[in-house]
Amino acid sequence: MTAAAVTDNSFDQEVLQSAIPVLVDFWAPWCGPCRIVAPVVEEVAEQFDGQVKVVKVNTDENPSVASKYGIRSIPTLMIFKDGQRVDMVVGAVPKTTLITTLEKYMSEGGESAPEG
Repeated sequence: MTAAAVTDNSFDQEVLQSAIPVLVDFWAPWCGPCRIVAPVVEEVAEQFDGQVKVVKVNTDENPSVASKYGIRSIPTLMIFKDGQRVDMVVGAVPKTTLITTLEKYMSEGGESAPEG
């Protein structure tokens, strides 16, 4: 499972109406740090397939969503749960930071997977 591209038109359906938490990667092709964080986002998509939905929004091509959520710098990684933005991480962060942030919003009551 890789991160799917989401547009202004599909954002509500793919993100806000998702039954599971969604990690949204706001990025642009010209952004160096975005290229650095991209493989980390893909690894998270594979590791948490079925638990977390991972999508990417190109801010150049989809300015409405970026504007709506006040994206001022990229990469910005936002976490949505039950149609609400619940957290965000700005900049190229280590995978462990991203996983720790995500795990707070995965199904409550379950044991956390060991990091590795």
